[in-house]
Amino acid sequence: MFLDNRQVAMDSVLEALADSLDYFQDNLERLRPSLRETLKPHYEARSKDLEELQELAKKHLHMLPRDADVERDDYLWLWSRLKSFVGNDSQVLLGELLEQERVLMQALATLHTHPLPDPIEPVTERCWKGCRELIRVLYQLQKKTT
Repeated sequence: MFLDNRQVAMDSVLEALADSLDYFQDNLERLRPSLRETLKPHYEARSKDLEELQELAKKHLHMLPRDADVERDDYLWLWSRLKSFVGNDSQVLLGELLEQERVLMQALATLHTHPLPDPIEPVTERCWKGCRELIRVLYQLQKKTT
């Protein structure tokens, strides 16, 4: 079954949310405890938003869950580890987390160019605000770890 443009946009948002959560989880041990504790509440909230958005997409946009791109996840993890050999590990991770947020913001912006069912709007707006807040936190953490 082919997806329409709105479904493709929603799929991009769901993928960006899942990728950011996976990346954070995969790199928890690399984060200093203080960074981990600062970021953890943001990703816990994101996890709840992702679950809710998946259910709403299934119900209102007739979308089925899709499998994660495991090879892509492995590549991103390996690339981040390699960059850490030549740079500050915390700086590399914070930079990668910021890049994840940029991808998510672009996906959300594209999704918002389509009409969405009423129950989906508040969740996507909450994701947008959560992403903006996380970007502010990540920038502050980058300044502290320089």
